Amino acid sequence: MSIKRENIKGYELNSFDKSEPWRLFRIMGEFVDGFDLLPSVCPAVTIYGSARVKEDEAVYIQTKELAYKLALKGFSIISGGGPGVMEAANRGCREAKEKHDLNVSSVGLNIKLPHEQTLNMFADVTIEFRYFFVRKVMLVRYASAYIMMPGGFGTLDELFETVELIQTGKTKPFPVILYGSRYWRGLIDWIKSYTLQNSFISADDFDIIKIMDDPDEITDYILNYNL
Repeated sequence: MSIKRENIKGYELNSFDKSEPWRLFRIMGEFVDGFDLLPSVCPAVTIYGSARVKEDEAVYIQTKELAYKLALKGFSIISGGGPGVMEAANRGCREAKEKHDLNVSSVGLNIKLPHEQTLNMFADVTIEFRYFFVRKVMLVRYASAYIMMPGGFGTLDELFETVELIQTGKTKPFPVILYGSRYWRGLIDWIKSYTLQNSFISADDFDIIKIMDDPDEITDYILNYNL
């Protein structure tokens, strides 16, 4: 059974046509924008998590506190630029920057989506992407550490891709922190019970990931991390 062409219109990856080669220039342009702008914000920590978290929820408050503390230590904060956890990360950095006159940046790397998301108001360095894969490169490339707050499929995607990049030696090792043991422990236990037990991964691969709950401990861990 074939899928009619008209049924896939509106899905960007499926709707390429004879103009496809020209999209390469747009893709190259997004890479150039990131490579040109983002070195100036380093050192930076990328914080990722759910776009659906509300301002009064614990995860939002914890993210803002963590970003604030990291900014005080001289780290810019990179987020996906949208609402929820991303907004909280940018907000914590912005508040620390303004209160203490810090030389850090609150960076939002937004993605254009059909239904969400709009750029949050707390990012002062921004880039807007059409392509997830370009954005994902930028989220990892300039990070001194990667913090995964609770989130959904997008957060899990970022987590596993980042771990694989380190596991396969495609990027240098750096801290990959899962914030919130109650949220993440079940996933890690499942991986150990099934993926590890079937020898699909090695026990050493768990050295890449660290589950933590305390913002001060996380900050110290990042500051004292040695390759």
